[in-house]
Amino acid sequence: MNDDRQFLREMLDAAISAADPGRALERCLPLNRSYPATVVGAGKAAAAMAQALERSWKGPISGTVVVPYGSALPCNCIEVLEASHPLPDENGLRAAAKLIETVENLGSGDHVIALMSGGGSALLPSPPDDLALEDEMELNRRLLASGAPISAMNAIRKQVSMIKGGRLARAASPARVETYVISDVPGDDPVQVASGPTLPDATNRDDALQLMDRYRIELPAKVEGHIRSGAFAAPHPDEQAFAGNSHAVVASSGVSLEAAAEFSRQRGLPAAILSDAVEGEAREAGRLLAAIAREISLRDRPFPKPVVLLSGGETTVTLRGSGKGGRNTEFLLSLALAIEGLEGVTAIAADTDGIDGAGTHAGALACGMTAQRIAERGADPNALLANNDSLAAFEIADDVVSTGPTGTNVNDFRAIVVR
Repeated sequence: MNDDRQFLREMLDAAISAADPGRALERCLPLNRSYPATVVGAGKAAAAMAQALERSWKGPISGTVVVPYGSALPCNCIEVLEASHPLPDENGLRAAAKLIETVENLGSGDHVIALMSGGGSALLPSPPDDLALEDEMELNRRLLASGAPISAMNAIRKQVSMIKGGRLARAASPARVETYVISDVPGDDPVQVASGPTLPDATNRDDALQLMDRYRIELPAKVEGHIRSGAFAAPHPDEQAFAGNSHAVVASSGVSLEAAAEFSRQRGLPAAILSDAVEGEAREAGRLLAAIAREISLRDRPFPKPVVLLSGGETTVTLRGSGKGGRNTEFLLSLALAIEGLEGVTAIAADTDGIDGAGTHAGALACGMTAQRIAERGADPNALLANNDSLAAFEIADDVVSTGPTGTNVNDFRAIVVR
């Protein structure tokens, strides 16, 4: 079992390495890299992407990117600002204003390179005039606690921002905008990453209101009133301001899962990628994958053992308790309870950015003895799960996984070894 723990930890490293922002961006840049460009960007991988751009670009470049605190990297021509994640702060407010200022006076012969990755939504608060930063902060708190999928959160965020939903690209018009995306969203829809500052989509106020009802999201009164007023519509993709713009997804969960599968096969274990777009409640996903692992262990179906089950995507946690953790540790604690006593099953789940929701942990490891070990050390794993206190559970089990900030973000990584 200890060997499988080490194997899974090395597999996580292989998956993260496959999403290295520098190598991923360099593969996708145009052959002509000699023209002047203005650079804007936001997200957990923005600084690493900016470094790679400086190494590869032949023409003069300048601009600004925004990253979470502790994620800055040195750049020569591109300014790197830091702001708060997952909740916005004043530095993010100033950073969003700086990005808009950077592009708003460009002409038709100018070029903008936008470097976007997960985390950009929180890093770029930019409320309209009738709202304040505190309103956007409270909006984010309620969205994060709602259990709604990222697409629903972003549809709502785009109705209350001066920069999201394509508004940054609209500010840059008539300059041409080339957007490079490291995807952290299920399905790799680029307009969802960082709430699409340079990539508009067709969701509108009515869509946002319907999603609020569907997921029972109670917004602050001022924010809901702003959305219902319809006075601040997000731009539509068909607007002339976006004509001639381009975008590319340079790294994603799917690429990392393929790298993990190859890592496993090279070490003699078959691997099956179940999906790179798993969504829904983390604890429900944990029970589902535990059932599949149990079926393989006991009946050799739908795959014969040994096998490694791989999946990605972004589950959610509807907060019911007051504990600490993240969607990956909640997924794993639920799985650990569902496979309690089952031999030959070991699992890892972690966020590829190195931070599972909040705190300094990326995720954790679990096996069929995890729940028993937690109980033997004086805690109730079921009570911890009910209180959303999954991090405490894995601290008790001594199975927390820490990578530190990775400089990239292609969503969650999950692997289960069944022998």
